[in-house]
Amino acid sequence: MTSVPGPESIDDLLDRVHVVALPMRVKFRGITEREVALVEGPAGWGEFGAFPEYADDEAAHWLASALEMAWQGPPPALRSRVPVNATIPAVAAGEVPGILERFPGCTTVKVKVAEAGQELVDDVARVATVLQTRPGVRVRVDANGAWSVDEAAHAVRVLDQAVRAADASRAPGAGPVALDGPGLEYVEQPCATVDELVQLRERLAADGVRVDVAADESIRRADDPLRVIRAGGADRAVVKVAPLGGPRRLLAVAAELGVLVTVSSALDSAVGVSAGVAAAAALPGRGLPGHGEIFDDDDVANPTAGDAAAHSTNPAADPTVIPAAGLGTGGFFHEDVVETGALTLVDGHLPVCSVVPDPARLAGLRAAPDRRDWWLDRIRRCHAQL
Repeated sequence: MTSVPGPESIDDLLDRVHVVALPMRVKFRGITEREVALVEGPAGWGEFGAFPEYADDEAAHWLASALEMAWQGPPPALRSRVPVNATIPAVAAGEVPGILERFPGCTTVKVKVAEAGQELVDDVARVATVLQTRPGVRVRVDANGAWSVDEAAHAVRVLDQAVRAADASRAPGAGPVALDGPGLEYVEQPCATVDELVQLRERLAADGVRVDVAADESIRRADDPLRVIRAGGADRAVVKVAPLGGPRRLLAVAAELGVLVTVSSALDSAVGVSAGVAAAAALPGRGLPGHGEIFDDDDVANPTAGDAAAHSTNPAADPTVIPAAGLGTGGFFHEDVVETGALTLVDGHLPVCSVVPDPARLAGLRAAPDRRDWWLDRIRRCHAQL
């Protein structure tokens, strides 16, 4: 792996580590408590939170990201705040309104689908409740690679029509669902492999289903993150800072991908989320024609320029606009490592700012000694691969 700025020695690094366990409001990825290792460096704080099942060679990218933020700091920002989407886990439809309350002002919602033990009808109910609770939002769904091509083709068609049927502009009894109305924004990682994604895109096109396919795992867990785009397996990319090795590496990959990019988080603490915000804030936009209703002028404001882009009458067509980022996951925690209000959603946006953990919270959320030892051993192994 390419060398990255960092501590003078492994002992210096380990002396800077704080391991915390964050209690969660809802089960997500099968866990109710999220452990991460935070690193205090000369340029700020970084987060190492590779999930336990990840092997050391993959987890080493996450450590590189933590070191970049702690020793280099964030890349230069192009905007002062970042629009984010609300995220709905694979919960019962009745729980959706309460979860949406944790995402004030978000006009894009990502809904988890294809959960083991659930059926498509559960996914449809979840999506329908989102649109009943917050009419007019854009909806994207995430299957985490769980569907076969046949299952995905059917599910995407059904979910897309469910979104169109919930269009608040349609009067009751207005007739068949219009095929040219706003449907799903995109489906994220509907199938597991690149070949399946290619087949699915061809199938959707043949069926007349106009829903973008976005790749996530096929980028962040791939030896070649560009392969899925080159093969024609995705219209969009969902990218995360830590798995790609840091904000600067994410920006480089996004430039090579050449498609619309959604910056997302990996169930991070406020420290990890701030790295995602930093990357999204530095991401050159590609314009979002046809989605003007979701953005406001502040989405494209450049704090260093103050030019016409900040006053665009059609911000969605402006090339500096970015898709709503999947960085609003802080609402899944009962407690986080920063003081309340330090990194808070305002009108569906997160501010671009430095994040410094509160010492009292670091102490109160400290992981058990055996878990701290586990993380320190893991850091030693991963650091040896950098």
